[in-house]
Amino acid sequence: MGTFRFHWLLFPFLRLSSSYRRCPLSNRSLIIASVCVIYLLLVVSQTGYSKQHRDMRTDKDKYRLTRGLYTLDISDAQSDNVDFQTGANSVVPTRSNVVYITLKTKRLKPANIRGTLRPKLRKKVKRITEANSAFTQNKRGTLLRDVGQIQRNFPHKNFLGETKEVHYKLLDIIPTHHTDSQAGSHISSIRIYSQRAPPWLSPQDVKAMRFLADANILRIKEVIHGDYTSLLIFEGETSVSLGNQRDTQGNNVCGGQCGVISSPVDTTEVFAFHLDRVLGLNRTLPAVSRKFSFLHDGLPGPVLLWDASLYPEGLAAGRATVRMTWGEYQSSLKQKCWHKNISPKPDSDCSTVHHYEWSKLALFDFLLQIHNRLDKSCCGFRPREEDVCVELGLDAECGNQKHIQLTNIIHRGHDPRHLVFINNKGFFDRNEDNLDFRLLEGIKELPESAVSVLQSKRLREKLLQSLFLDETYWESQGGRQGIDKLIDVIERRAKVLLTYINAHGIKVITMNV
Repeated sequence: MGTFRFHWLLFPFLRLSSSYRRCPLSNRSLIIASVCVIYLLLVVSQTGYSKQHRDMRTDKDKYRLTRGLYTLDISDAQSDNVDFQTGANSVVPTRSNVVYITLKTKRLKPANIRGTLRPKLRKKVKRITEANSAFTQNKRGTLLRDVGQIQRNFPHKNFLGETKEVHYKLLDIIPTHHTDSQAGSHISSIRIYSQRAPPWLSPQDVKAMRFLADANILRIKEVIHGDYTSLLIFEGETSVSLGNQRDTQGNNVCGGQCGVISSPVDTTEVFAFHLDRVLGLNRTLPAVSRKFSFLHDGLPGPVLLWDASLYPEGLAAGRATVRMTWGEYQSSLKQKCWHKNISPKPDSDCSTVHHYEWSKLALFDFLLQIHNRLDKSCCGFRPREEDVCVELGLDAECGNQKHIQLTNIIHRGHDPRHLVFINNKGFFDRNEDNLDFRLLEGIKELPESAVSVLQSKRLREKLLQSLFLDETYWESQGGRQGIDKLIDVIERRAKVLLTYINAHGIKVITMNV
């Protein structure tokens, strides 16, 4: 029965094949050509349908990713960026409309970073002779000019000198007609369109950014410590407690919440803050860009949150600084000081800083090419004549590198194990063939949280979302086009760093200390 059914099913095929063999050669060729044409038409139609279906799915995915400004995976959120009371990183939106950030635009011309980031605001000054100066003559001249500008704007007020070691020059600017126009505006320059800020920014970060950008200014102080350190500090009026103002002797500088005003040439501080948070390092002070009608000729400049815990013994004693040479630093890297909470030997070259902190600092400084901490003498790259290390003659010390003193290694008075990254003067105009690899010397491990962001190819997306919050900084850099140029530089350096990690066998580990 089964054999009969098989022959019955096979019978039409046998008849067609016998008829095909009896046909002339020309007819058989015509039949083959027709079958091929029909098959080709079916293949083309099926390919077009698949491409159209795939394009529709891609458009839906793009809409899903860009319909909200901060539609991110929950896994990207850091555990320490959650509000401790509510358990969520929720904020109050400052804008009602929605702006979409996509990654479509690409430039054809190379970026002119120097023209974008380092505007020439003044003529070149004479060579500086004080090797330990924290501020260049350029920056000091700017501060003195700003103080004179304040005096001209407020002639009815006088500056008050209080002590010999630390001088406070105080100026009240509480009259409403002199207050900053931006601070008096009802629209915040920190623009948040969603109920949730980017997950890498903690609620404290958002509060600090809003205070620095929008607080009404009560008074301004110029604080001069010694012969070289000069700070321009403003005290703002706010009802929000920022949570990091501690009762220390350094608080006599600021009675409430305060910010430190920097020069417009130091705009890297704002970019550094957002890069630090995106990488999950959380070692910089909050910074925003802000315009003051009575300072810097109205140009936007960075404003950093004042943190009195950096001055545990008062401003006269200076910051809580780790003093060590390059040779001692390299020795401490080999000993892995404080690793696994093991106390180092008394005769070791260990400092109070945990071993992992150096890895975070090296990665951060390499991406921004900040050399004033680990390489103040510019021994690891070819400096220009206008660089501070050349002007001060520090590059001559490279012949005896072991005895070069590290600078700007700062920690809080109550937390000596962790560093605070300040004076983040980065350089975006340094090409890939002149990067400072000395910053990575002796580093055998790097933080997994930061390296994973560099490997995920989402660094640009996250930086755009984060920097977009600061409207003043965004516009001062030329909008989306200018910000893209800066991110281009960081992305290229990230590729170089990833290649360096693979070539030198550097371990990528979790650093939750």
